[in-house]
Amino acid sequence: MAALLVLTAAGAATPVAVAWLTRLALNALAGAGDTVLLGLALGLAALGLATAVMTPLTTYLGNQLDRATAFTAVSRVYSAVNSLAGLSRLENPGFQDQLRVAQSAGSQAVGGVLEAGLALIGGVLTAAGFIGALYVLSPAMTAVVLLCVVPLLVAELRLARRRALGDWRASVASRRAGFYEMLLSSLEAAKEIRLFGAGGFLLDRMLAARRTADAERRAVDRRELLTQGALALLAAAVGGAGLVWATEAAQRGQLTVGDVALFISAIAGVQGALGTLVRSVAQLHHLLLIMGHYQAVVGTAPDLASAAPPDEAVSLPALREGIEFRDVWFRYDAGHPWVLRGVSFRIPYGQALALVGHNGAGKSTLVKLLCRFYDPTRGAVLWDGVDIRRVPVAELRRRLGAVFQDYVEYDLTAAENIAIGDVTAMDDRPRLVSAARAADIDGVLGALPRGYDTLLSRLFSDDGHDGRTSNQAGSPSDETGALLSGGQWQRVALARAFLRADPDLLILDEPSSGLDAEAEHDIHQRLTHYRKDRTSLLISHRLGAVRAADRIIVLSQGRITEEGTHTELVERCGTYARLFALQARGYQK
Repeated sequence: MAALLVLTAAGAATPVAVAWLTRLALNALAGAGDTVLLGLALGLAALGLATAVMTPLTTYLGNQLDRATAFTAVSRVYSAVNSLAGLSRLENPGFQDQLRVAQSAGSQAVGGVLEAGLALIGGVLTAAGFIGALYVLSPAMTAVVLLCVVPLLVAELRLARRRALGDWRASVASRRAGFYEMLLSSLEAAKEIRLFGAGGFLLDRMLAARRTADAERRAVDRRELLTQGALALLAAAVGGAGLVWATEAAQRGQLTVGDVALFISAIAGVQGALGTLVRSVAQLHHLLLIMGHYQAVVGTAPDLASAAPPDEAVSLPALREGIEFRDVWFRYDAGHPWVLRGVSFRIPYGQALALVGHNGAGKSTLVKLLCRFYDPTRGAVLWDGVDIRRVPVAELRRRLGAVFQDYVEYDLTAAENIAIGDVTAMDDRPRLVSAARAADIDGVLGALPRGYDTLLSRLFSDDGHDGRTSNQAGSPSDETGALLSGGQWQRVALARAFLRADPDLLILDEPSSGLDAEAEHDIHQRLTHYRKDRTSLLISHRLGAVRAADRIIVLSQGRITEEGTHTELVERCGTYARLFALQARGYQK
């Protein structure tokens, strides 16, 4: 940055110096001063040499600065996103739109602000030099040129505001287009899209979104064309009038040939420098408007409020009594219906509690509250009597182990996919293998081409996962990763949960969905062994998988309608008994 400031100042002074030296050289040609003329010629040559050196050097340093600022800015954006402990912002479409603009601002606008700032400094210095030269020759013409800057500045600032608004509107449409582009190129979606012939529909949607974004940008381009065209005609008219005046003044003997050359350079230099100055101001205005979205994301407030000041936060003791939901009400915002309505229950220490109910009953929401992805709208979740809002989120989550129904298939190596469950074990291969064995996936992973270092993806080349992108200079790698079946992926997700040593609470959200009967039986046997004497919460639509739980809770429309052991609930002949009988008959037919 310091080097660019020096080069900007030197680059701004160079054209002014060239104009003055040219004036002196032309005047010397009209007289008799060979020695002086030689010195002026050498000076002009030196300035030309300096310009030749400064131009590529400025470009090089500008590129380095762009990369450094983009890296820092993007790092801050995603650090801010990663600092959000809950899910509410990520589920907000407005925040997603703002995040997309912030990504662009982080990678481009921050460097653009610096470039525009440097151009602004250079424009001020160059304009000041040429205005001084022009004033020496004609104060009146100087005033005319400066007055022409006022409409230019007003017009450019209006364009900057319109451009920023257009960028925002185009970004919303572009994000939607990106969604359709992702679907059209996604391996996961390809089967359904091709089977159902939905590709044309999605392609039309993608192109429509791109047309909307392009239309926004085209409207801005059209306004820029008309405005800047009119301003260019004004500048040309002023320059032409100035040239006519200078020619007539030279004929009357009021200006020398060198003065005319300086005047022409000064007019062009002032207009060019002031144009650069105004465009830099407008560009800064535009970029700073965009940077508002960047600042909004980087400075986003925590999405989970603590029930206690940071200095009063309590440490989380090892679970000894149990977890209690006390009169918990929850809805995602004031415009949505209640998902949970006064739910109260306990998960005693060392026992297994099962949640059952229809889709939408509130089971997954209870898990989100327990993991503190959200906080209850009313009521509290207590850990041995301590409100979990008084506990640092990271400390709470270190005590939990979980297998989610919507587990993620990461485009990483097999080892890394397991290590996601506890990143401190990333380089501890024995721990990873042990967790894989507990989930009965060790044999499959060990037999892959690179073993645990095999990439579980076809999205990237399996090139050793060391940052190389080709096996020879200029030739792409043809080594592809391995794909696992759904059941194998489910065991990898299970291994993630097993990797976390001795969790105080184990959450199992449909851990065997999509498995065949034999695999499902094996998974439940392993889970039953793993959660023995552990506090656990089990969610499943397959009631045969929850009958061994110490207690079963039935949810319906956000309320607890039944509670008891499997035997007690069957004897009551209620909702649980009816659902269990339906499933049992399905297996007996």
